[in-house]
Amino acid sequence: MKSAKIPGPNEPLTISETENPKPSGTQVLLKVKSEGVCHSDLHLWEGGYDLGDGQFLKVTDRGVKYPVTPGHEIVGTIEEIGENVSNVTVGDDVLVFPWMGCGECPACKVGNENLCDAPKSMGLFQNGGYADYVLVPNSKYLAKLDGVDPDAATSLACSGLTAYTAIKKANQNSPEFIVIVGAGGLGLMGVQIASEITNAKIICVDLDDAKLATAKEMGAHFTVNSKDSETVQKIMSICNDKGADSVVDFVNAPPTVKTGLAVLRKRGNLVLVGLFGGSLELSLVTIPLKSITIQGAYTGNYNDMVELLGLARKGTINPVISKRYSLDEANSALQDLKDRKILGRAVINP
Repeated sequence: MKSAKIPGPNEPLTISETENPKPSGTQVLLKVKSEGVCHSDLHLWEGGYDLGDGQFLKVTDRGVKYPVTPGHEIVGTIEEIGENVSNVTVGDDVLVFPWMGCGECPACKVGNENLCDAPKSMGLFQNGGYADYVLVPNSKYLAKLDGVDPDAATSLACSGLTAYTAIKKANQNSPEFIVIVGAGGLGLMGVQIASEITNAKIICVDLDDAKLATAKEMGAHFTVNSKDSETVQKIMSICNDKGADSVVDFVNAPPTVKTGLAVLRKRGNLVLVGLFGGSLELSLVTIPLKSITIQGAYTGNYNDMVELLGLARKGTINPVISKRYSLDEANSALQDLKDRKILGRAVINP
């Protein structure tokens, strides 16, 4: 098998070739058809996360060991199965649920392996999909595509799944107005999902007019360019000066969170999603006085992914795939993502 590995933080990916692994027991060997290029891959490549105030969380402190093959948005065709596999067959096209857990912690016991205390996620804590073949530990983590486009399906394992979970959290109190911050791959997916599963008026905020135009095409009722010095006032005006019921921040940087808090109405709900990083000083008294909720959203569970595949199968969501790369172009794919040259999502087709 051929794979692109990250030797260490900020080091170029290297291509290596090894023997194809042999599946046994519950394991499944996939021939990778498509692998999504995700911002989480960038954090792995850069070695960690900006916590603000000069602090940096290293991925190695979370248990990552280099060298590692990145890639957690994996679609492939089943090449070979272990002797204990019965729910899928050779030749099936499948999407991998990559957020694997320990199976023993409280989150895992209720089916939320994505929130595991000791995660074993593919493409982070074990080798992932920047390869032409990948070994999946257990067939229970596979979902059949059944007609969903392989390139489009990749994002449903991470960005789409995260957006789906975030919008469901934002929709808990039947909001009249939802503000979606960011019109990148996550935000555009969030707009489509919000348009499908909520009755809210959707306001999309970004600093790129081209991305905002795409958001409008995908279901946003209003768009606001955050370069405008009156961004907060414009959002408030749209919300009849009451403020938004929910804000979903797919960027999660100090300026965007500050805007989100400023436009949130009493009893409002702020859902923080992105991993841009940084820190923010909060006016603590306003939290109880406005009785607002601030919560995070991190991927989703296996059942959420299956539900999301169902929406894609119906055609109600359509992930935007703007660039495709070969495995040998993995470094270019990550650099283009870092340089903000990708609209929507990019994939690697080994």
